[in-house]
Amino acid sequence: LATAELVPGRMDNSEYNRYLVARSICSEPTFHEENEKKEVVPKTFREVLQKSCSCSSKKALQITKSFFPVLDWLPKYRIKEWIVNDIISGVSTGLVGTLQGLAFALLAAVPVGYGLYSSFFPILTYFILGTSKHISVGPFPVVSLMVGSVVLSMVPDDKYLMINNSTGLNKSVVNIAARDAERVMVSGTLCFLVGILQLIMGALQIGFIVRYLADPLVGGFTTAAAFQVFVSQLKTVLNVPTKNYNGVLSIIYTLIDIFANIGKTNIADLIAGLLTFIVCVVVKEICDRYKHKLPVPIPIEVIVTIVATGISYGANLEGKYKAGIVKTIPSGFIPPVSPNVGMFSEMIGSAFSIGIVAYAVAVSVGKVYATKHNYAVDGNQEFIAFGVSNVFSGAFSCFVATTALSRTAIQESTGGKTQVAGLISALIVLIAIVALGRLLEPLQKSVLAAIVIANLKGMFWQVLDVPRLWRQNKVDSVIWVFTCAASIILGLDLGLLAGLIFGLLTVVLRVQFPSCGSLGNIPGTDIYKNIKEYKNIIEPEGVKIIRFSSPIFYGNIDGLKNCLKSAVGFDAVRVFNKRNKALRKIQKLIKKGQLKATKNGIISDAGATNEGFEPDEDPEEPEDLGVSNKEVEIQVDWNSELPIKVSIPKVSIHSVIFDFGAVSFMDVVAVRSIKVIVKEFQRIDVKVFFAGYEDIILKKMEACAFFDDTIKQDVFFLTVHDAVLFIQSQNMFRDIQDPIFEKISLMQDSKESLEFTEIEQPDHELDVQEEAMRRLAS
Repeated sequence: LATAELVPGRMDNSEYNRYLVARSICSEPTFHEENEKKEVVPKTFREVLQKSCSCSSKKALQITKSFFPVLDWLPKYRIKEWIVNDIISGVSTGLVGTLQGLAFALLAAVPVGYGLYSSFFPILTYFILGTSKHISVGPFPVVSLMVGSVVLSMVPDDKYLMINNSTGLNKSVVNIAARDAERVMVSGTLCFLVGILQLIMGALQIGFIVRYLADPLVGGFTTAAAFQVFVSQLKTVLNVPTKNYNGVLSIIYTLIDIFANIGKTNIADLIAGLLTFIVCVVVKEICDRYKHKLPVPIPIEVIVTIVATGISYGANLEGKYKAGIVKTIPSGFIPPVSPNVGMFSEMIGSAFSIGIVAYAVAVSVGKVYATKHNYAVDGNQEFIAFGVSNVFSGAFSCFVATTALSRTAIQESTGGKTQVAGLISALIVLIAIVALGRLLEPLQKSVLAAIVIANLKGMFWQVLDVPRLWRQNKVDSVIWVFTCAASIILGLDLGLLAGLIFGLLTVVLRVQFPSCGSLGNIPGTDIYKNIKEYKNIIEPEGVKIIRFSSPIFYGNIDGLKNCLKSAVGFDAVRVFNKRNKALRKIQKLIKKGQLKATKNGIISDAGATNEGFEPDEDPEEPEDLGVSNKEVEIQVDWNSELPIKVSIPKVSIHSVIFDFGAVSFMDVVAVRSIKVIVKEFQRIDVKVFFAGYEDIILKKMEACAFFDDTIKQDVFFLTVHDAVLFIQSQNMFRDIQDPIFEKISLMQDSKESLEFTEIEQPDHELDVQEEAMRRLAS
């Protein structure tokens, strides 16, 4: 029986935190003798099917609420407490969302008016299906840019060139109306396809896929996307003619084009863009610094847009300075359009990556605010919510929606409590679509581009994470840098894929080369720590304790074997072969009468120096078939000098303990390999024990036929200390016994049976062993 006693004392007394435990040594069989295991009866397929298909009114209501979360939170809505905050938040978010919709449409390569649709329709469905109370659904610059790359690759300007004879110069010009109509069709179809893919992933309950997008990977990807957005909007701010590039090195080609045509910069657009950028950045910085004193963030984008529109209209910047303006914003809604299913095959790869990125951004932001306000976000339901939103929005020619960090921050910081604030923001966008759209037609595109660039500050500041990541985890910092560089060079879709593969590769490599360390005991305790990391740690005499710090499977078993050889200081197979070679030579010398054995079996003659690990330059001799396979009853000290010239590595241990406390799983190859390792140690008289294992590991070993006549479950112990105490008790008992002859097989090919001498153990020696065990346990 185990007993534990707390030593009394005051809080400032070190004795207060000490405890004493007295119990028997627990191996796997002895533990199960004293502790009966619960019998787990697996459910039959019929029972599982019956439970999953059964339905009650309560279960039906619960399922309905899980698919339509609005039915859960809307009846609990506190009108008197929350409605004012939601109205203020919705108006503020709606004003910003209107301007960001116009601006992000430039990134998606569609007319700016469709950005308003993309800021309106997704909110309606997310209000019913979404589980986050604070995210603002709509366009996001990174996703918009990814959509734009697909649109530009499928609908380039070159496909819509036509001859203009109005000036008599037969000059080629772009049919802008036809081109834009096709681009709207492509973006709407892409949005529809992304929605379908998200719905499928939500139905299959694979929301866990976002876990593979680690924070360093997302940080590097979004920073690269910010750089891509900056370059794409720089040409709009300068209003210089450039070609539309897409794919590998597209950003480099765009920069070359921009600098090649820098002399054609439109000064009016440049000045308007610079002023907008400076004003937005300064005011946003002031809002961040004094956000606790400001009841509502200053809607600087709205103010700048109104002022810039008035100046452009009053000064006639388009007519006098050829400034690039919005020109046309459709008033009202366009009828729904069916997607072009024939395009699905061309864009499905990009649609998948866009869907994953859009979902990852939305869920990451949603979980931040859910944690802050103590509620949960359902990842799988979010897939369904955004899938339905994008399918619904795609029918109205929108581009892919997710959430924007800046809009969500505004919605939360202005006091938004629920998605009622999102619905009110949609009403603000609706007013702009129906009544105010035409008033923004004189607005310069460079102003919208500058607003986009000003909103990238937070993404660019992520570069400062790299030094911190390098100090904390160098692998994570390498993932960040690699993903960022790959996304800049290869493009966002290929860059994300490359970063994901690289991140998974780092995990594989870390598991591929497992770490194992030798443990020692802190005197007077049952605590075992790495001998290289702590002082005053003692290794039990003749015992090597090795901890494996990773799962064991087919990919890392060879690395584990190398770690094991390094930890114990010898190769068990090489030792076994060398000993066999020595025994064959010893038997030959005994038969020839050139060597004698003493009464105790100790070989007496001049020996050769044992060089331990020195390479064996003598070729292995073939086995002498004339030598009998009968065992020689001699006792050989393999670590002493032998009377033959054979270099045999020294083996200074008699037991090895494998600490499996950090091993979470093993496969069939690993179990077989561990069994071979145990057999190799047993052949050179080194016993192997296991400690700290999980029950699932033991079950796996049983299933893979690990146990046999020579390997039994009594070498498995609950803790390392149990195994050490057992080994010490066995050695103490062995030292008390009279020495017996060690029988060593010559391991020849002869079929003669092995003869073992049995020595009966006197009763008084059993009493001595029992007394030794009792002293160790106490």
